[in-house]
Amino acid sequence: MDSNTRPELYDFQGISMTHYFTDNWENIQNFQARSDDILIATYPKAGTTWISYILDLLYFGQTSPERQTSIPIYDRVPFLEMTIPGLTSGKDLVDQLPTTPRLIKTHLPVQFVPKSFWERNCRVVYVGRNAKDNMVSFFHFDRMNGLQPEAGDWNSYFQRFLEGKLVFGSWYDHVNNWWKKKQTYSKLHYMFYEDLIEDTGQEIDKLCSFLGMSPSAEEKKNITSGVQFDNMKKDKMANYSTLPVFDFKISPFMRKGKVGDWKNHFTVTQNEAFDEDYKNKMKDPTLQFRTEI
Repeated sequence: MDSNTRPELYDFQGISMTHYFTDNWENIQNFQARSDDILIATYPKAGTTWISYILDLLYFGQTSPERQTSIPIYDRVPFLEMTIPGLTSGKDLVDQLPTTPRLIKTHLPVQFVPKSFWERNCRVVYVGRNAKDNMVSFFHFDRMNGLQPEAGDWNSYFQRFLEGKLVFGSWYDHVNNWWKKKQTYSKLHYMFYEDLIEDTGQEIDKLCSFLGMSPSAEEKKNITSGVQFDNMKKDKMANYSTLPVFDFKISPFMRKGKVGDWKNHFTVTQNEAFDEDYKNKMKDPTLQFRTEI
């Protein structure tokens, strides 16, 4: 895709969005969740595909292993608010899912989530990733993704991240408001990308206990090794290489999957400015992110 077709960012009900996520708004808001649906919620580039893959394996790895090799992850776990002209909308893909439960992905800030998810008391899995690594990953993603606004250079991107002028708005609001939701909504499991990297097996155990699942030790071992970054990066059904809007010559969809890569991007001055700004925006002492492990 040439850069002329890249969408503009605009203010949508107080959140920076592009038309690809708001064109179908009424239908998305009126989406009818089922009580056994599982919503996977993240800020972009916080481990969404990883957790989608883990959940898909937990639920369907044994019963229909052929899914893993024949259906891309973005069809197994549709992106609810995605609406690209000429393609089936995310909402319609969800409605067509043959699976029970349906695994559904969203990047929406918590206030935009269709009401039926809360009314039906659906389970929600949220993954948060530390802001510094999240910013770097989003930057490289925006460089190679023709459906995103132009990334521009790193310095201006850095600034826009602090101001929340990226698709789906402010990282700070996103992680904080979802964390607040957890206090009043018991079926929300809030995970951290860094914990998943540090001890995938332990995080899968916690996830299973939240979901009321008890896979065998062998199943868990298979899942844990299957979802290691390097295996997923090579997996055509998981690495998004089948999507034409991505320019892998610029950057792969799955780039590094590391904690601490921000150190290769942030200048000393940027890091100081960032830390100062972070203190002002992250007031809740119960929500803690790690920028290294």
